[in-house]
Formats: sequence, C-alpha cells, structure tokens
Amino acid sequence: MFIPKLYKSEDYHLMKEIIRENSFALLISSMEKIRATHSMMLLNEDNPENFYIETHISRANPHARTLTNGDEVLCDFLGAHTYISSSWYDHINVSTWNYEAVQIYGKVELMNSEELYNHLEKLTYKYEQAQQCPMMVKDMGKEFVEKEMKGAFGLKIIPTEIFIKQKLSQNRKEDDFENIILNLEKGDTNGKQIAAKMKQLKR
Repeated sequence: MFIPKLYKSEDYHLMKEIIRENSFALLISSMEKIRATHSMMLLNEDNPENFYIETHISRANPHARTLTNGDEVLCDFLGAHTYISSSWYDHINVSTWNYEAVQIYGKVELMNSEELYNHLEKLTYKYEQAQQCPMMVKDMGKEFVEKEMKGAFGLKIIPTEIFIKQKLSQNRKEDDFENIILNLEKGDTNGKQIAAKMKQLKR
C-alpha cells in the first residue's frame, strides 16, 4: 500500500478499531499464483503485545491447498471510505476519495482442531450476541460442530509488517477542510463516518 507521509499512521489503537469494525477482509497470497479470498478475521489479543489475526476459509477453496506453515500472506482491511467532490473546494481541483485502511503482512500458522473450534466459538459469539435468539457454537452440539469443521481451513497470521493509512483531506486548507466535513455530514453513513474522523483530527 502506497502511503504518503501525510497519511501515514502508527496508531495501533486505530489499526485495531479498523480491523474490529471491518472484519470481512481480503486474504492474499502469491504462492503458485496470486490468490485472494474474502474471509472473516478476528484479532487475537490474548497477549496484547503480540497480537495476531485468526481466520478460516473453505477447505474446498483452491487457496487453502496452497497455504502451509511459514508462508507469507497479506491481510487487507478497508475501513470507512467516501467520495470527495472537487465542488467542495473554493478553487478548481480534482475530486478524490477519503478512506482508512490497514494492511498486515504475516506468516501463516495452520490451526489445529482445538484452535479452530475456539476460533469458530469466538467468531460466532461476536456476531450472534446481538441477535434476538442467539445461536452459539455450544448450542449446536460438539459432534455437529466438529463434523462441520472438516470443511474449514483455520489460519493464524503472525504480523511481520503493519501499514496504517488515514487519508482524510489533511492536505487541504482550513476552509476547504471544514466545507468537506459539512458536505459529508449531509450524505450517507460512510460520508458521516469520514466526517467524524476528520473532526477527530482537529481535536
């Protein structure tokens, strides 16, 4: 990911926020050929100083057959993003896109059965807890879950490089910056999210 100095962040709290809120991300590798699979990803912070990413893909996916212990992969997370119209400036310029993104390069460690079970338990809890009648892994019965697990390929990704990008019109003068916020607040959810992020920069 290309990150001009103006947009580069080293805020790990921001990185974790982007990952938690945008967990359906791309798993990318280049063994044999370039492959990319969308998958649900979780931060494992059992040791906060040495966090890693957990995910799983279908065992029937050709991507799974190419991954082994020690392989390098890239996890790509796109956070809030929105179009920025050039009509919001007080001068002629080009339109652009504001966004937040995280890319993590890491080494693969294949999960064993116990790790995969625990991963599915945590992942299900994250998304089921808000449901009116939540269905947790424990409610499905261990025999059923273990049968279904045969079709899942669990991965841990141990980070080796982390890149965090916040492109939020930092290159614009104050009047244009404020006008961008005003226009974004009139727009959709993504626009409002970016407007809020831009306000945070000024605190």
